[in-house]
Amino acid sequence: MADPPPDTGNGKLIGLIADDLFAPLPEKDKPADEIVRVSKTFAKDAWDRFKRNPLAMTGLVIIAVIVAGAVLGPALSAYTYEKQDIANQYLSPSWAHFFGTDKFGRDLFVRTMYGARISLAIGFCAAAINLLIGVIYGGVAGYFGGKLDIVMMRIVDIIYGIPQVCYVILIMLYLGASIYSILIAISVTYWIRTARVVRSQVLTLKSQEFILAARSIGESDFDIIAKHLIPNCLGPIVVTVTFLIPDAIFLEAYLSFLGIGIQVPMASWGTLANDAIPELFSHPMLMIFPAVLISVTMFALNFIGDGMRDALDPKFRK
Repeated sequence: MADPPPDTGNGKLIGLIADDLFAPLPEKDKPADEIVRVSKTFAKDAWDRFKRNPLAMTGLVIIAVIVAGAVLGPALSAYTYEKQDIANQYLSPSWAHFFGTDKFGRDLFVRTMYGARISLAIGFCAAAINLLIGVIYGGVAGYFGGKLDIVMMRIVDIIYGIPQVCYVILIMLYLGASIYSILIAISVTYWIRTARVVRSQVLTLKSQEFILAARSIGESDFDIIAKHLIPNCLGPIVVTVTFLIPDAIFLEAYLSFLGIGIQVPMASWGTLANDAIPELFSHPMLMIFPAVLISVTMFALNFIGDGMRDALDPKFRK
């Protein structure tokens, strides 16, 4: 057997070089400007982008303050929304009565906060009802298509062709003025926008590969719509429903202002504005507070809607 070649030192050199190449880098030598992308869920990413929108966050804070005032204001106050005190009518704003009193001596702050309960409740409940109707109607029409889609969309066109206020006023006159009749009247027509949005999204998504895969493993049509199509339409749906809330609040205020909405002694922002008309010039504060709250709420909810659109729409991602 031949003897091994003499060691000239090259083997040790190669070993030292290998050890240097594959040795862990000391912490002090690691790049300080290395960017590591943090893994985020869809909801977390949307919330982070929503927080970067100052107008949206301002609107969210305003709505939170109004909701807190509506919930806690009447409960913590010594006055009630219907208690009359003729000896203290038309009082100016003070520590005893933050917004003053009306012609019957009722505390305006409590009545305004109580009105916020009704107006906000109608807005959010109407949005939830229209969300349910619109998602089901638009999802079925878009998924099955064909003659069913044509018939369902023609019904939508017929309903949309008549001004929505006409439906609402007729239903209110027939059912009477109450919270429930207002919700029914708003729910008759306000789902159309949501249905159209959902239908267009479903028509786009139902030809995608993941829907074909769901069909190939035997999932039912209901499961495909509920588990695959609707969740992927969530962004446009949330944005549409967000804009429905101020529409419903404004419609309730409009109906109450006309005198066919919430009736006394109950109070909403619209009824408070309606009650202030005879004293508009002599006691303008009666009109200022409900009108300002209606306007601020409209702006805040629209800011939130814009922020939701920017946060959920992939085109606005940076």
